[in-house]
Amino acid sequence: MQDTAFKYKLEVQEGGKVELSVPLPKGTRVAVFVMEESEDDFSDLVLAAQSSLNFWNNPIDDEIWNNA
Repeated sequence: MQDTAFKYKLEVQEGGKVELSVPLPKGTRVAVFVMEESEDDFSDLVLAAQSSLNFWNNPIDDEIWNNA
């Protein structure tokens, strides 16, 4: 079974209350995880990790390693 995740960025209201609407039918069972949003922005690290993947997309290198 494949799980679908939804991400919402909300602010906690008075009394620790959080309200949201989800695109699921009434009666659907869900698991809820609450995490305090980090002040750190790792988008630069994510971008660096994604851009460095181009190194591995090399047909010549693939041919050499596949025949090793």
